[in-house]
Amino acid sequence: MAVPEAGFMNEDAIAKSGDEARGPGRRLHGAIAHKLGTAILSGKYVPGDILSGEVAFAEELQVSRSAYREAIQVLTAKGLVASRPKAGTRVLPRDRWNLLDPEVLGWAFAGEPDIEFVRSLFELRAIVEPAAARLAAQRRDKEDLKTMKDALAAMRRHTLTTEAGRAADRDFHKAILQATRNDALLVLSASIGAAVNWTTQFKQRARALPRNPIPDHVRVYDAIAAGDAAGAAEAMNVLVDLALEDTHSSMVAK
Repeated sequence: MAVPEAGFMNEDAIAKSGDEARGPGRRLHGAIAHKLGTAILSGKYVPGDILSGEVAFAEELQVSRSAYREAIQVLTAKGLVASRPKAGTRVLPRDRWNLLDPEVLGWAFAGEPDIEFVRSLFELRAIVEPAAARLAAQRRDKEDLKTMKDALAAMRRHTLTTEAGRAADRDFHKAILQATRNDALLVLSASIGAAVNWTTQFKQRARALPRNPIPDHVRVYDAIAAGDAAGAAEAMNVLVDLALEDTHSSMVAK
């Protein structure tokens, strides 16, 4: 049975929504993908559901059929749906979704993310980032340390309540992965950065950040700068654990 796209908006509203989500100039098909992706990640559409066909969708939203098809291609590339002639577009099982795709992470946090999914992200970080900090302490060079130090300075200057501050936070974590000189780890930088960004934003939806996490980052930097591999891993482990506690408390407070 096809699932109607209830609650969607006309073309102008979709374009505006996409601009808000991803900045000026977002193309229409990207905005449609954002709306559908958010609906799937929020559970409005569940695995096995069949979305309305492109004709019905285009007429309902007053958008072009080509824009809808391009949006479905975006969702298909991220493993959320599959389209087959005469069978329609079906939402795939969750284990097919590319949950580490930065855009998919954004869709997950556009609504109310499942606490188990949030925990799984922090478990991933707890596996990857302490090990990365350990390697960074052993392999970093002066340029790596400068990048981390500049990111810390920007975090202090802008605070994590601003996009500039959160961008600096992402830069800090990326610099650590870069300093590992491990290409396989570096591939995860966009996903780790997106997870850091969205969980930080999420913690601030209902209230101010419960505490200032910048000193936790400073301890990681100090250990890496000192070449203390064990200390860097431990400091990063504490940083991730405390971030999970803050996020969990924010979810409970809602």
